[in-house]
Parts: sequence; C-alpha cells; structure tokens
Amino acid sequence: MTTAATPLVDLLSERFGAPQGDLLSVTVPARSEIAGNHTDHEGGDVIGGALDANVQAICAANGTSTVRVESVGYGGFEIDLADLAMQEAERETTASLARGMAAELAATGREPRGFDLIMQSSIPAGSGLSSSAAVELAFGRAMEALWEGDAIDPVTLAKMAQRTENNYFGKPCGLLDQLAEALGGLAHMSFADPETPATEKLALDFEEHGYALVLVNVGSDHSALTGEYAAVPGEMKAVAAAFGKERLCEVDPAAFDARVNELRRELGDRPVLRALHYWHENELVAKRWAALQAGDIEEFLALTRASGSSSAMYLQNVSVGGAPEQPAMVALGLAQRLLEDAGAVRIHGGGFGGSIQAFVPLDRVDAFCAGMDGWFGEGASRHYRIVSEGAGYQWL
Repeated sequence: MTTAATPLVDLLSERFGAPQGDLLSVTVPARSEIAGNHTDHEGGDVIGGALDANVQAICAANGTSTVRVESVGYGGFEIDLADLAMQEAERETTASLARGMAAELAATGREPRGFDLIMQSSIPAGSGLSSSAAVELAFGRAMEALWEGDAIDPVTLAKMAQRTENNYFGKPCGLLDQLAEALGGLAHMSFADPETPATEKLALDFEEHGYALVLVNVGSDHSALTGEYAAVPGEMKAVAAAFGKERLCEVDPAAFDARVNELRRELGDRPVLRALHYWHENELVAKRWAALQAGDIEEFLALTRASGSSSAMYLQNVSVGGAPEQPAMVALGLAQRLLEDAGAVRIHGGGFGGSIQAFVPLDRVDAFCAGMDGWFGEGASRHYRIVSEGAGYQWL
C-alpha cells in the first residue's frame, strides 16, 4: 500500500465502517492544455499534458445497491443504482457525475453493485485544470474494476466521461480534458473523427529544455461562467451550421471567406471572429507539435505566444464582455511584465477565469511565482511537471 493511500484507507473505514471487500486505489491526473484552445469540440487538434496533481480515491464493494461517496473537504452523497436516469436536481453536482458514469458502465453490460468511495484532490478548485473530468474518470475506473466486465481503453472511457459531463452535469465540453487525463503524458490528439480520435504521445520534459510549466490561478472560478463558456462552441457551431455542417472542421475556409459579410449580418461579429480563431489555432497546434518533436523549444514558445494572442483577440475567452473585473487579462499582463521577453504566457483551458499558463525559464521560476503570488494570493502559482501515467487503478 502506498503511503499516499494510507490516510484515505483510514478515512474510508472511519466514514463507512470496515470494508467488506478488497480495497481499490484509483488515481487520475489533472491536465494542462498545452496547445489547442477551443479546437477539440470543432474537430480540430489539441496537445494535452497530464500533470502531477490528481484525484485519488480508495473504494470497496459494500454489498448494497447504493454508491456512497465522500470527498475530503467537500462532504458526501449517495446514489441508488436502481435509478440511473438523469436527475435535473443534480445538475452541476458531483452526484451527477457518479450517476452518469454508472449509467455508462452499466451500458457495457456490467451489473451495477454498490460500493463506498472516499476521494481527495490536489487539483486546485476552479483553476481550469479539469478536476471534473478527473472525478468522472475516477468513478469510471472504480466501476470498471468493481463491476465485472471487459477492460476499457482510454479513448472509450474518455468518451463515457464526456457524455456524462454533457448530459448529466450539463456542461457542453469537448473531449480534450477527459482524453488527456485518460491517456497521460504529453499527447497530440486529433478530433476530426469524433468516434475514433487519433492520438500520439511524446516523451518530452520541458525542464530538460530549460523551461518550467507554471499555472497561475487567477482567483476567478470559471465554473460560475458556464454560460460564457457554452457560447464559444455554440457560436462556432452556428457558423458551421450556416454551411450545413456540424463542426468547423467540415467547413472549407475559402467558402467561409466568401461569405464573411453575410455571416456578420446574420450571426454577428463574434461568431465570425471565433471561427477565424479556430482555423488559426488549429494550424498553430500542428506547428507546435512539430516544434516539440524536433526539440525546438524556442519555436514552440513563439507559436505559443501567437496562440495566446489569437485567444485574446479572436476567440475572446480571456475576459467577460462588459464586466469591470478582468482577472485573467490582468494576470496575463502582470505575468508578461515579470517575464519580459522570455518564455511565453497564454490563457489556459476554457478561459474567462481559471488559470493562465506560463513557460518560465528555470532560473526565474521562484521570482515569477513569488511575484504572481504577491498579486493573486499565496499558492496561486504552481510549478507542474508532466506525468506519464493516465487514469488508472490498482488493487491494494
């Protein structure tokens, strides 16, 4: 048994009584979107990185038809496995994630059986590092192991988790978060075929090239801005729909160029700008992956800065229009002030709050984190490493 698991084992017994069956440990990493800001849901390409922050859970069968869950610091809930239908009252709650994943695993032919689970997270809440996806995958891996059935590959499990977040939780996310966390490591993902995303992994340590990956929590919980987040894919898909398509990857950019004025009149300027971002960012993903494969970190950083500019100007997911508070934009400006012309900074993930991403020269990490923490609070900045393992479990 790992040292990290021991406190959770004790808490499981304290909360639910002595386990009736064997103990199962589940670990799911957080993720950083290394490249591809809002491209996944439009069939584009993304680079994801699994991080050394995670959701860890200990669980055991309880001999009932009820799943009992306790999250350290957040309380608990129960779900009755006899009813796996969507519950409107559970929208945007962790209970919806457990029920949704149970429905997905039951659809594989497994017989749902009750279990007790206690979990804790080292993923900063509201920071845009996909803690909800990690929780979904943790439930999924637990149910995969505890309920008899075939092994589930990372892509299939990620798609189950995405459907759960879309349908049960109520957030129209793409597949990036779940797939990056299921795969682990540094991974290039292409979503042109939504049923079978193409994936490729690369063993690369940014620190061996002189840079640290630092994420800064800007102090604005992006989960409170679901409407702003949902408008991004909604407006991109509205442009695609004008061409009789579902996603922008299916639209010919030349055909888009020919109808820009018409689209501006019918849909407004922001959907047009967001479509422009999609094509620009998707090209940048391919170039950044090539740069990483070649070990050309300076080219990667230059392209990362271009990505950040596209998100701010065209995608417009750095700040909320009309709001006097602009924490992500302020964070980007201050981070750039500290870095001067070194490294790169950009908005991270869904945007509108959450985190910003910085690639910081190793000899400036301490000063950078101290400066950002001085403005955004102690612990706002965190130095992360890429980890190779994705969502997994082991019997203790």
